[in-house]
Amino acid sequence: MALNDDIRLLSQLPLFHGMGDEPLRLIAFGADRRHVAAGLTLFREKSPAECAYVVARGSFELSTVDAAGQPHVEATVQAGTMLSELALVTLVERKYTAVALEDSDVIRITRALFLRLIEEYPDAGLLIQNRVRENFAVLAKQAAALLHRFS
Repeated sequence: MALNDDIRLLSQLPLFHGMGDEPLRLIAFGADRRHVAAGLTLFREKSPAECAYVVARGSFELSTVDAAGQPHVEATVQAGTMLSELALVTLVERKYTAVALEDSDVIRITRALFLRLIEEYPDAGLLIQNRVRENFAVLAKQAAALLHRFS
């Protein structure tokens, strides 16, 4: 895929939507592109997440293992999905194990690259800050709606 294709893909992600071409060019140029053959694991549940991945081509099965050691498929994701977005801003563990269902390509965005984006493009940082704030507000509202279940 060409750099412009990566920029177009990144621009469609909720985190980067509405961002100018220059900040996206920095991400697309600085990120690593990786091929993951069908059946191979991209990352494992509970491993440290030092980067996010954008599925550029193909699909991945996301699964967890329960207390009895039984795997459970939680979701299947396609091209245009960002995995482990929170890893861009803080140290977290992977919530799932991601296995390629077919030959796939991902764009690996490191935390260092993301922080560079925020430093070099303050407007992009402000856009992301507002987007994260909106996401937390939605999450808080959803959690409040579930409080009655825990009373």
